[in-house]
Amino acid sequence: MSNDEFRAAMSRLAAGVVLVTAYEPPLDAEGPGGEDVGMTATAFMSVSLDPPLVMVSLREGSRMDDLLDEQPLWAVSVLSESQSHIAGRFAMKGRISDRLLFEDIPRTRGEVTGSLLVDGALATLECRTEQRIRAGDHTLVIGRVLTAGVPSADGGPLTYFRGRYRRLD
Repeated sequence: MSNDEFRAAMSRLAAGVVLVTAYEPPLDAEGPGGEDVGMTATAFMSVSLDPPLVMVSLREGSRMDDLLDEQPLWAVSVLSESQSHIAGRFAMKGRISDRLLFEDIPRTRGEVTGSLLVDGALATLECRTEQRIRAGDHTLVIGRVLTAGVPSADGGPLTYFRGRYRRLD
């Protein structure tokens, strides 16, 4: 089986779309401030109710994978169907700095993690990494949910199917 065959088969599985965020603290207390980092993910799921656990799959060696290896606090915004532009921004390879990508997105900072939460998201979660598992070319990050909110009930979920963002009809 080729990578293309596998990718084509998996593109037939509809997935919800989330924005994973974390705050990268400054390297030097006297240097420039830290930076907010974001990444679009479709491989995200609930793992357990007791304790409340979720899992996200990160490409090994990606900026978010490296950051969450050092920083245990992160957040997730479950994107609504009207937020495909946000998903697209944070899915680009070779993109500009995350600071500029966040610039015009309405957001709040999570009280527990300090990570950014997207206003208008269908749900938001703040998490602390419990476990990291290497799986092929990805890292599965299991996080304990510290806070959960449902800030918006407007609209449906943003989904990803056959290589495109879609709405449920």
